[in-house]
Amino acid sequence: MANSSENTNLSSLTLPNGRTSLTQVSPPIALGPLDGRYQPQTAPLTDYLSEAALNRDRVHVEVEWFIYLCCNEILPGLAPLTEGQVAGLRAIVTDFDADSIRELAEIEAVTVHDVKAVEYFIGNRLEALGLGHLKPLVHFGCTSEDINNLSYAVGIRDAVHNAWAPAARKLVGVVTDLAESARDIAMMSRTHGQPATPTTLGKEMAVLAFRLQRQIRHVENQEFLGKINGATGTYAAHYASAPQVDWQKVSRGFVEHLGLTWNPLTTQIESHDWQAELYSSIAHFNRVLHNLCTDIWSYISIGYFRQIPVEGATGSSTMPHKINPIRFENAEANLEISCSLLDTLAETLVTSRWQRDLTDSSSQRNIGVAFGHSMLAMSNVTKGLTKLDVAEDVLARDLENNWEVLAEAIQMVMRAEAIAGVEGMDNPYERLKDLTRGHRVDQERLVEFVSGLGLSPEAEERLKNLTPATYNGIAGRLVDYVK
Repeated sequence: MANSSENTNLSSLTLPNGRTSLTQVSPPIALGPLDGRYQPQTAPLTDYLSEAALNRDRVHVEVEWFIYLCCNEILPGLAPLTEGQVAGLRAIVTDFDADSIRELAEIEAVTVHDVKAVEYFIGNRLEALGLGHLKPLVHFGCTSEDINNLSYAVGIRDAVHNAWAPAARKLVGVVTDLAESARDIAMMSRTHGQPATPTTLGKEMAVLAFRLQRQIRHVENQEFLGKINGATGTYAAHYASAPQVDWQKVSRGFVEHLGLTWNPLTTQIESHDWQAELYSSIAHFNRVLHNLCTDIWSYISIGYFRQIPVEGATGSSTMPHKINPIRFENAEANLEISCSLLDTLAETLVTSRWQRDLTDSSSQRNIGVAFGHSMLAMSNVTKGLTKLDVAEDVLARDLENNWEVLAEAIQMVMRAEAIAGVEGMDNPYERLKDLTRGHRVDQERLVEFVSGLGLSPEAEERLKNLTPATYNGIAGRLVDYVK
């Protein structure tokens, strides 16, 4: 993979309009918000999906390949390493720090090739371990993509399991807690934006938590594939140099040694289908979370939630009374950006012209950005949900003002009565439609209507005791499905 970050003169000290250039400021100013304004929320991804982390994983893969070849005596003349040598090799990875990053960058400036720079970086350390004579073993039989595909798989896997999934689980935990605490708080449903059969606030939050949980499971169960089979996936160089070795067995053993799933059949590149599957699952999670954001925003707008004021915070620069739902609005935007990038990655990565092109090289450098916007959104939603109070008085008042939603219950009871042989239950839907459609009816009017229907005593009593606040079936019990 060729280096795309050759040194360039970004600008002079002064811009054409006379302003001082900001490119000279130290430490460097971030161009994007994930590494600037929002860096604290996305910092966990730096250890897995940054350029430096990718290079550390490349060093890790190269070192482990070197150790694997030696300790399994794959080639003639190789012998198992001493414990000290193995520890010293692995210390190249564990000690990878700012000085290592600078040294690697200096080597790359000469090689103009990032993976070749890693090879030289490791080779420079072998003499001190008594392994100078094995410098040719570094990167043995490998094309750059053998190292890159495994490095990306390791980094993405660790980012999912150690950063993204914990943040997603934390978020779902907050949604689940809200569902539990509000499981029996009656709420007017809105279908098509209009009053509909009541539910409970907890059940509606549980629906969203359940959906998010399913997508997290899909993400966590994702396979992470890898390959190490040469320039066109044929092991040609391997068999030319050591025809007596079962290279497929070696390849599979090494990939699985890294904790990955072996892909036996590739071109020069691992086909990236697993990446496309993963990004589709994360994008689906994002879209469900986006739905949560728009629902919460809408509930806030009609007063079902009250936002808890933050000391010293400003809602509007001119309207002092405002507390804006900024956490959910910020999350919506970041989820949309994340989904756009994830969709592009999923679409781009599954196509490579013939045995190899470099479209994946450029696009994969944006994986961290796609994850970052998702992580930022989750952080905002998690914080936003903890700053909400349920306005039970508003919910109760809304129900009390919409007795006509019991029309469904009345006409269904009439249908059941008709089936049971009760006389006078003709046209139940039409009769309730005439009574309620486009009209506001109160408790007194509905009780009067029910009393004149000629229902069985038990059915009449059941309907007369029904209220909008109690007409929500088993909504509260359904919350149990997210435990």
